[in-house]
Amino acid sequence: MAETDYYSILGVSKTATEDEIKKAYRKLAMKYHPDKTKGDKAAEEKFKQISEAYAVLSDKEKRQQYDTFGSAGFQQRYSQEDIFRNFDWSDIFRDLGLGAAFGSGKRGKTRFTFSTGGGGFDPFAGMHGAQYPVKGNDLVYEMGLTVEEIMNGTQKALSFQHDGKVETLSVKIPKGLIPGKRLRLAGKGEPGEFGGPAGDLYIESILLPDPRYEIKDHDLYVRKSIRLTEALLGTSVTVQHVDGKELCLKVPGGVKPGTKMRLPGHGLPYMNEARSGDLYVQIDVLFPKSLTSEQRELIVQLAKTGL
Repeated sequence: MAETDYYSILGVSKTATEDEIKKAYRKLAMKYHPDKTKGDKAAEEKFKQISEAYAVLSDKEKRQQYDTFGSAGFQQRYSQEDIFRNFDWSDIFRDLGLGAAFGSGKRGKTRFTFSTGGGGFDPFAGMHGAQYPVKGNDLVYEMGLTVEEIMNGTQKALSFQHDGKVETLSVKIPKGLIPGKRLRLAGKGEPGEFGGPAGDLYIESILLPDPRYEIKDHDLYVRKSIRLTEALLGTSVTVQHVDGKELCLKVPGGVKPGTKMRLPGHGLPYMNEARSGDLYVQIDVLFPKSLTSEQRELIVQLAKTGL
């Protein structure tokens, strides 16, 4: 019985970690998978070898037996059927965008069929066979929203390619769909396979440019300019809120340029929650570009007082 060096087949050392073994197999599978080699018998045989090696080395118990008894001893204890029993590599192929079955290009969980008839066991014969139902791929639609639409919610019509056709949907956008958040529309993704359900459609919010506001998570940031004397003496300013209301903010005397003042609960709402972020008002101080003679004289007098 010929010796089989599974480590050499995958190109890893005998001390390789599980991640290293998986990485090596993924790399070789990308090269030799029948979906890539299109009928190349030598490549198909190589693919079978690396798959057998991975089936053994990725299983802790089988790997321990192989390391302990060597190739000959292992093959006396494990038949081909034993090696591949309950083994599933469809998840790996799905990550790589490859088919689970030879040449099929299909996604799904491979189910091996164990025959007790003549001709010996072929673990790859069943790869052309039945497939479990597979959910369709999810789709992501990037939707531009204004600050007002994020604050108040809105109704949007969107068109997208679905199963080779252009589909138009009217979608209710809830309050609080801030940038980066997603709204899930169940069953509006790509169709499933082998009787599986359709995937989902995710609406991802993108903020349309608005010079008035900045958004960080659910917090709103605006800027308000005041005169130098107002910064020194204190003042009250009016801030126009997204919802149209005017908010009054008292600015204390001696405020420094760039100070951010917080108005709790006046930011963007949380989606499907009865709370909101905060509104931050950054105070910008306007320094005069020039002074009249009277202003200069007054400032000189103030300087003499130690101001």
